[in-house]
Amino acid sequence: MTPYLKNIFEETGNISLFISRFFKELFKPVFQFREFTRQCFALGYKTLPLITITGFIMGLVLTIQSRPTLLKFGAESWLPSMVSLSLIREIAPVITALICAGKIASGIGAELGSMKVTEQIDAMEVSAINPYKYLVVTRILATTCMIPILVFYADFIGILGGYIGYNIHGDMSISLYFSEMLESVKYLDIFPATIKTFFFGFFIGVIGCYKGFNASNGTASVGIAANEAVVAASLSIFIIDMLAVQITDLFF
Repeated sequence: MTPYLKNIFEETGNISLFISRFFKELFKPVFQFREFTRQCFALGYKTLPLITITGFIMGLVLTIQSRPTLLKFGAESWLPSMVSLSLIREIAPVITALICAGKIASGIGAELGSMKVTEQIDAMEVSAINPYKYLVVTRILATTCMIPILVFYADFIGILGGYIGYNIHGDMSISLYFSEMLESVKYLDIFPATIKTFFFGFFIGVIGCYKGFNASNGTASVGIAANEAVVAASLSIFIIDMLAVQITDLFF
């Protein structure tokens, strides 16, 4: 076995142990509710401006780019349905998760990495505080809960951007636009897309915490942990999305 493959298997095993420890610590008292809510605010609410801009541009650009093609076939009326389905099923969940992987995973990796290097985590253990439960469990739960909410928000903003993009060259009331959109969107379009966002959030939190919590000694390791967290979290999003598409195609 090559050293590269050996490192991959070792890393996979270590992350699996890290995840199993998360589920063990999750159900042990006492739950750090105040830290959990603080992380939800820091990881979710503070990401809203970036998600707003990105979601609006996604809907606007998708509508403007798709309109000429549909116009050739006389199918311009299908534009609201096409844009909404594309955003809800695939574009909004993946792009939002990638943005959060870049912003949140790197932030968690750098924060916990700096705490590891400056021995703050060791100081918590000496003070009889469980650093894993306080630092890791709260952050993973926060990302798992907030990513789906951010995706729903991105869906709405993207559809609104699509409406504005449609009315650049056309004329449709917002009530008609949303009614056509709602007629095309079914429960089975929303449910699989929502389920996979929980997995996106979970693995963004797990990878960010794992890279930061296991940073080596030295200040350079903080930047390395943040960079590796972004790369690994982004890759995990594509893998999860690929598996989700295959499962959805089989059962739905």
